[in-house]
Amino acid sequence: MVYVWIGVIVAAIVLEMLTDQLIAVWFMPSAIVCAILDLCGVPMPWQLLVFLLVSVAGIVLSRTLLKKWLRFTKTATNVEAVVGEKCVVTERIDNYAGCGQAKVRGQIWSARSIDDDETFEAGEILRIVAVEGVRIICKKNT
Repeated sequence: MVYVWIGVIVAAIVLEMLTDQLIAVWFMPSAIVCAILDLCGVPMPWQLLVFLLVSVAGIVLSRTLLKKWLRFTKTATNVEAVVGEKCVVTERIDNYAGCGQAKVRGQIWSARSIDDDETFEAGEILRIVAVEGVRIICKKNT
């Protein structure tokens, strides 16, 4: 039965080499432990249980430690990055008329006011508070 665990180790190594993410790395130590258990004469059901427990423990512990040590921060990209920026109205913004455009970072966006009763004229500088689909939602720059 030790050959099954060796096969799992080889399969995990091959799978890990074929991907650019950590997918099967957690199964290698588990299979090594189970191969040792097999050589010691431990029955297969116990080996499978140990394989499952060691794999889950490896995933949970490594994820927890990596998050703690690496301190990932979310970086706003694409659409999220324009929220909070200033924009210049290029076409009158009127929610009731369903019209309005503003320029942000050199790009023209469809624009709407956060307040339906408020309109903005061309040339005004506004602040972007949200993005809804392909429209920026604006308010007076304060």
